[in-house]
Amino acid sequence: MTTVPIHGAGGVVPASTARPNPLNAVLAWEARAEAAVKASLQRWSIPALRVALGAVFLVFGALKFLPGVSPVEALVSRTWEKLTFGLVSGQAALVATAVIEVAAGALLIAGGAFARVGLVVLALAFVGILSPIVLLPAEVFGPVGPTLTGQYIFKNVVLIAAALVVASRVLRGPARR
Repeated sequence: MTTVPIHGAGGVVPASTARPNPLNAVLAWEARAEAAVKASLQRWSIPALRVALGAVFLVFGALKFLPGVSPVEALVSRTWEKLTFGLVSGQAALVATAVIEVAAGALLIAGGAFARVGLVVLALAFVGILSPIVLLPAEVFGPVGPTLTGQYIFKNVVLIAAALVVASRVLRGPARR
């Protein structure tokens, strides 16, 4: 027979008659709930991040197809002009950027092998997105820190981190031996 010490009762009582501790019940319920949330997050968070990242690029890329709609039209044009030594600028630069960003977004949203290709396209897009830091520093940095344009560019660090997390899930590992 199992006994449980009862403090203040002067002895022991059989375990079957001991009262359950409500705090332990709450803690056990919390642990089960936390485990369920974690399992759900492990299953859905990275696919959700992949789709959200794709949607951001799809929408921002689509804006560049429409003249006068994207707030970064001039920056995109000047960046392409510098990157291509004057060969591409103006509307051609906007259309090229729009195609790259929309393609990356659509491929990420599609998932599977498409997402792997989308990550490569996205890596190319990030080169262009970050290049004004080097190519157009006067537009990125003001006398006391980043300009509004610079802040617009630097927020892409979060998108790059998101892309790395997505890549950790969708890229295939090394071949097994």
